[in-house]
Amino acid sequence: MSAQRPLSPEARSILKAGISRRAVLAGAGGVGAAGLLAACGGGGGDSATAENSVRWGNWPLYLDFDEESKTYPTLEKFKTQTGIDAQYFEDYNDNDEFFGKVQAQLKLGEDIGYDVVTPTDWMAARWIRLGYTQKFDLANIPNHVNILDSLKSPSYDPMRESTLTWQGIMAGFGWNTAKNPKGIHTLDELFAPQNKGKIVVLTEMRDTIGVILLSQGVDITKVTEDQFMNAVDFMAKKIADGWIRGVKGNEYAEDLTSGDAAAVIGWSGDMFILASENEGKFDFAIPESGGTISGDNLLIPSTATPAGKANGEKLINYYYDPVVAAEVAAYVNYVCPVKGAQAEMEKIAPELATSEYIFPTEKMASRLHVFRSLTPDEETKWAEAFQQAQGN
Repeated sequence: MSAQRPLSPEARSILKAGISRRAVLAGAGGVGAAGLLAACGGGGGDSATAENSVRWGNWPLYLDFDEESKTYPTLEKFKTQTGIDAQYFEDYNDNDEFFGKVQAQLKLGEDIGYDVVTPTDWMAARWIRLGYTQKFDLANIPNHVNILDSLKSPSYDPMRESTLTWQGIMAGFGWNTAKNPKGIHTLDELFAPQNKGKIVVLTEMRDTIGVILLSQGVDITKVTEDQFMNAVDFMAKKIADGWIRGVKGNEYAEDLTSGDAAAVIGWSGDMFILASENEGKFDFAIPESGGTISGDNLLIPSTATPAGKANGEKLINYYYDPVVAAEVAAYVNYVCPVKGAQAEMEKIAPELATSEYIFPTEKMASRLHVFRSLTPDEETKWAEAFQQAQGN
């Protein structure tokens, strides 16, 4: 994003409000499971059968929030417009943890306390595979047509019958501009001599290996086990030879700011915040060979009542209105999945409307790819290989 314009103080304040949820979850004593997770069965309680309610489980700091009123402005507008009592629970700390909390009830067909949940792509694939979702009545979600073309047909839900992206997450190359004045656009440039021993890649397997696979000319929507293992071997050798100093979660941002890292395979939202807060010291780009895009998905559990399902569909449709989507994007700063939101963003935060981190151009969007869903056996075997390559 070398063409990114300097941000105004107003835009900086918006960015600081939209702290990466990964940063919060990585911080000890921050917003975590102990403070947020409801008792087994979710947060719905007595409202489980209410005809005019909807219960939504999501990640922390992932919806516009007003510190003064302690409310979610867009959600308050939804309540006013529809008369539906929308109950919002920041109950996601980790995909596996959340799934483990509700899995027993899902198996038994009992209410899990949510009418809408927000799993990441690969976990959404598991919910679908196990029959724990309900197909949308798309007549109730006319705004579903607003989903970005690049997100229209993921392998786990090719017709988008059971999921719609809540927010998108791009992975590509991030770098220190002083150490890499020409930027990083290829894997060879990532592994340039000045970066040896100062490269960090992500613990998210699909992003790190996905970027490597794309650089090797592999279509990650059809990747084979041999191709995957070849990419893992490539990463393992770079670790053994001292090129990669670490495989990390959000901590890679700390490595960049401290100077311990000069180049990363990183996330767009995080790099956007780093760039805005460090006056051009950092930058981000989608690799020439392509980057990954993943997302957290709005999904209706199999256990939702007919009323809960219908109200959930109204909620999803509301958030796929470009005006509403722009309000959310101004706060969370991840890839907005809704067509038309960029034009609406120009009205409320024009500085952010120019950001390809939030609104990928058509050219950039064509270079973003979704890692295919894995079978349970593949998920286990491939994850183990990825861990072994890190020395775990």
